[in-house]
Amino acid sequence: MKKMALGCFLAVSAFSFAATADQITGYVSDAHCGAKHHTVSAANTKCVKDMCINGGADPVLVSGDKVLKFDDASKDKAKAFAAKNVTIDGSIEGDTVKVNTIDEAK
Repeated sequence: MKKMALGCFLAVSAFSFAATADQITGYVSDAHCGAKHHTVSAANTKCVKDMCINGGADPVLVSGDKVLKFDDASKDKAKAFAAKNVTIDGSIEGDTVKVNTIDEAK
């Protein structure tokens, strides 16, 4: 009986983990401008990186029609990819992204 209960618990845990892990794609913009910048261009790069992020604005992810915040532990990872299209392995909880890994989208 204990083995069966343990097996059920492990199976449910594995499915719960799989349900929360996501692959998310989008554009790293800034909280000040948000979805105004959603594509790679020289003008967007100048605004996002040079003005807003370097001016203290937090990075955000523009994915489709959503603007998602990064959790505190993920902000520095995201800043390294400011003004770029990215692929993120992580999770979304509400309107917040938690990054496990982040790479420039190919």
